[in-house]
Amino acid sequence: MPLRTVRMISRLAAATTAMVLGGTVLATAAPASAANRDGICQPGEFCYYFNSNTQGSVSDFTGSIGDYSTTQPSCFDFKGPGAGKGKCIKNSAASAWNRSSKTVRVYFNSGYTGTFQDFAPGAKGNLKPALKNQNASHKLLSSAPPTGCKTDGTDTKLPTTILVYRKSLNRVERVEFKTYVKNVLPNEWVSSWPAESLKAGAMAVKNFGWYWALRSNRKTPSGQCFDVYDHTSSQVYKPGSAKAVTSAAVDATWGTRLTRNGKIFRAQYCSTTTACGNWVNGDWMSQYGSRDKARAGWSYSRILRNYYTGIVLSS
Repeated sequence: MPLRTVRMISRLAAATTAMVLGGTVLATAAPASAANRDGICQPGEFCYYFNSNTQGSVSDFTGSIGDYSTTQPSCFDFKGPGAGKGKCIKNSAASAWNRSSKTVRVYFNSGYTGTFQDFAPGAKGNLKPALKNQNASHKLLSSAPPTGCKTDGTDTKLPTTILVYRKSLNRVERVEFKTYVKNVLPNEWVSSWPAESLKAGAMAVKNFGWYWALRSNRKTPSGQCFDVYDHTSSQVYKPGSAKAVTSAAVDATWGTRLTRNGKIFRAQYCSTTTACGNWVNGDWMSQYGSRDKARAGWSYSRILRNYYTGIVLSS
């Protein structure tokens, strides 16, 4: 895609409890993933360690956890002997050992969002700097994520991840695709714009990233493959910039596919129809135009069809 000459300015389970009544112990059921939490890292479990190099107290799991909590007695804590025992694991783990049969993804945020790191079956090691003492959830993946330059996406199936070249950091990051879209939209559309404009933007941002994820034909100066830049040569991606209103637009349109002749196409956009220049060819959408049409009562699907010719919206 050629550089855009005019762009918008970027902006941005609960632990077991017991109650003794008249000498009788009444206990609530523990979450399935906490059933065998004994501070010993056994086969079939995913384990956090308080210290680097799988040292210190252990916290072991057999399933996914979306939020570890941060206070006792409800938090998931380190149970094994050693440094950190009894401390809540949220934002406190330094290394991990995956003894389960599935890839485990550790996330920066609760709810399985944000920067992540994958641990393949049998893998052990330190959490990367962005996640060390910054862990908030983990998920056992149903299938192994793509590696290298590969994607698991097709023209009919969303990719689970996308390779983003963080140019200022001189590195490529594999980012969960929905997390990527949610952290692009508020930097390309104004979050105070009408919902239908934001939905149109969400569709364009998703399609643009999807199109390039299916190709992975770019290389960094050091030879690493990537799908998209994190700046205006592609789309502006800023980790942690997602907002509730723009994320809602992404969620509302996530199950909708935008194709031309059965293929995901490169849905381009720029600030205004004048700035787009070639917008009349049916491949460009005006961002401010989407705002104005939404204010006039247009739906996001009507907005998309106005700018992109020959498209089909389907689930």
